Amino acid sequence: MDIKNDPLTPSPWSKNTTQELWGKLFKSTMVENYLEDTNDSRMPQFSEYIRALCYAKDEKEETVIRRGNIESSYGHRLFKGARNPSRDTVLQLAFGLELDSDGTQQLLKIARATALHPRVKRDAVIAYCLYHHKSFMETQELLFDNGLPTIGEKHDEKQ
Repeated sequence: MDIKNDPLTPSPWSKNTTQELWGKLFKSTMVENYLEDTNDSRMPQFSEYIRALCYAKDEKEETVIRRGNIESSYGHRLFKGARNPSRDTVLQLAFGLELDSDGTQQLLKIARATALHPRVKRDAVIAYCLYHHKSFMETQELLFDNGLPTIGEKHDEKQ
């Protein structure tokens, strides 16, 4: 599997975009045919995906963990697949990987976490920071300055 070419869009494991997959599903006369034809379009394991991103970006796991302000031993367990991340931890990894907003949405999808939404104030600030390549700490400050929960802080998901 050569993931160095294009690891972010749509996915290094899929030959089809999501839109193309929806088209194939709805045009199928039997769902079993669709399932058989798209057997290779599986979502990767989260740990597999973040390791692939590190490889594609020529980043060390430790650098990503530190940049995302994740506790070291917990971060390494994420990369090994021994832990499943919370949505906020996925966001921390996105900052650690220096992903843009689209890359972060893909990372959230693979983690099976809720996507960022512009109508949610906290999500809007986070997406703005990702788009403008702000650091994790700059993002935390902007969240705090706007009276919103910082990443990692307990909060109501609607904020």
